Amino acid sequence: MEHKLKNNAPALILLLVTCLIVFVFGCDESLQTTPGDLNTTNLSASWSKALRIIQDALMDNDPLVRVHAIEVVASTRQLKLMPQVQRLVQDNYVPVRFAAALAVGDLEYSPAKRSLNKLLEDKDTNVIIAAAYAMGKLGSTEHLQILRKAATDSDQMVRANAVLLLGKSGDQSSLQLLWNTMQDKYSDDKVAYQSAEAIARLGDKRIFSKLWTMLISAYHDVRTMGVIAMGQLKTSEAKNALIRMLDDDVLEVRLVAAEQLGHFRDPIGEPKVLEVFEKNLTNGLDLQAVERTNVLIALAIGQIRTPALKKFLPKMLQNESIFVRIAAAKAVFQCLK
Repeated sequence: MEHKLKNNAPALILLLVTCLIVFVFGCDESLQTTPGDLNTTNLSASWSKALRIIQDALMDNDPLVRVHAIEVVASTRQLKLMPQVQRLVQDNYVPVRFAAALAVGDLEYSPAKRSLNKLLEDKDTNVIIAAAYAMGKLGSTEHLQILRKAATDSDQMVRANAVLLLGKSGDQSSLQLLWNTMQDKYSDDKVAYQSAEAIARLGDKRIFSKLWTMLISAYHDVRTMGVIAMGQLKTSEAKNALIRMLDDDVLEVRLVAAEQLGHFRDPIGEPKVLEVFEKNLTNGLDLQAVERTNVLIALAIGQIRTPALKKFLPKMLQNESIFVRIAAAKAVFQCLK
């Protein structure tokens, strides 16, 4: 029987890797900006502002802000900011150390290798497996055995993070382990869904049917995870499934589908993003939902990158929410690659 994801699932760390979709709190401004407001804006002039946003966020007092900033550094390959990220491997907060270790691995940032050795003895198992992942990316592939062992850990958070990292590692020899973990009766829903995404990331087309069941789930958070996993599969069949999700009843699912189609370099999701502005679809939503929508819009713009959408970014860099500003900064970096 399918269940909605539990509130105590390891959403903070896991959703860091799935496009920054976290349910953050705080004040926000509505999306009532008209396209004409930004017609004359030079997007290139926003680069320095975006860079300052991320630099400041890496030093923010809120650990969740630091986590998001680290993800942007890694995903947009801002190597000039990696010395700051390297210092965060010693942060007091587990999710920050986890994210910093991932960034070192994702960018194969060898100057931080000595710091990783210390993390391999961290008091938190999640940090240890993040360090093992990074060491594997830096060439010490024997450390991947730590991830394989963690995929069967009794702690569901450790298990879910381990399968996620095995997928990110590109280790094809772990595919059977991932299938076993996904089907294990002792794996909770989050572990099973994360295993499915990891299998998709490794390119195993057999996972399509499992991902399809996620797309037709009654729960929109499960559908969202299915959309992200389909984006990782990168097949024509997966793309067609994502196009279907552009008509989902839930706005957040539609926006994530538009973003994932952007990974295919297909701007077909552009109208779904524009309609949020044109039809003021955030009207009546609470502040938290408006903020989430803002974040998802910025992330979608960063992948779709059409002129009609890019012109909204300068305004989004000034949003009241730091999380929206970070997502907009990420999109600016992506649009100006």
